[in-house]
Amino acid sequence: MPAPRILLVRFSSLGDVLLTTPLIRVLRAQHPAATLSAVTKQMWAPLLSANPHLDEVVSVAPGQSLVPLARALRSARFTHLLDLHGNVRTRVLRLLVPGPWTGFDARRRARQRLIREHVDTYRDHVPVAERYFEAARGLEVRPDGRAAELFTSPAAEARAHAWLARVGFEGDSPLIALAPGSAHATKRWPIRHWRRLASDLVRRGVNVALIGGPADRVVAAEIATSSGRRAASAAGELDLQASGALLRHARAAVTGDTGPMHLATAVDAPVVALFGPTVEQFGFFPYHARATVLERDLPCRPCSSKGGPRCPLGHHRCLEDIAPAEVLAKVTGYCS
Repeated sequence: MPAPRILLVRFSSLGDVLLTTPLIRVLRAQHPAATLSAVTKQMWAPLLSANPHLDEVVSVAPGQSLVPLARALRSARFTHLLDLHGNVRTRVLRLLVPGPWTGFDARRRARQRLIREHVDTYRDHVPVAERYFEAARGLEVRPDGRAAELFTSPAAEARAHAWLARVGFEGDSPLIALAPGSAHATKRWPIRHWRRLASDLVRRGVNVALIGGPADRVVAAEIATSSGRRAASAAGELDLQASGALLRHARAAVTGDTGPMHLATAVDAPVVALFGPTVEQFGFFPYHARATVLERDLPCRPCSSKGGPRCPLGHHRCLEDIAPAEVLAKVTGYCS
């Protein structure tokens, strides 16, 4: 029987794409002769570009039509087409590329009922990384109990080393990474809490690296500047691959329920994760990682699946009530 030709499609975003890597790893182990190809947006392709389990990463440029992509995929004659996104664009792609498509259950009804009525109808708490395995039914794969993974290139490692040298972080002092940004305001821990945490770490002789994308540059620089010479911002300066390489040097990372949390776990950095409007049932808790999740048991949680522009009740207690001293206590445990 010929080896399978398998296509995995997940257009975005940072954490979601990284959480496909346990499935990719197991598919390669179970089908070593298979052809494994992945499709994702151009901005997230670096998360998979150095993955040795993949034969090909197809990136979709901003605004690119699905028509030429579909033409190329049709010619590849895949035996298994795995839709790991389940949105409008993948539904269109499925029409343009007829074949044996399979998807997974995103538990949308249970999620919406938990948000709107605070009634938990989830039959199980299956992490998103394991939900993706539902799309690979028939390929005889099961989760292997290991975390997501990011493979970084030598060039990315060199960029991270160069940044550490430039800011003077190559000594024996422990390094802690902080990721204060989020695309959605209600997922952000208050900036005054980040400033206090960074300052307290610096006073204890810890080097603090602020990480994030271009949108996080201003807030990360503000936290770094207010915390002393042992704090520096790489937000918007290091790309995804180099940020992952930098996180490999960290004793721990502090993040919200955001992509950098999964980036840290994918390079085996311990994580202290701060969860506010979202909850474990949604499937995005740190996956098989050395992690501590801090959250508050409030009757208003969850209030959304991805966060929003403002707290619906105006108090944002889910994150306001997580004190910097509590986070500091968890982080310093990784510094010894």
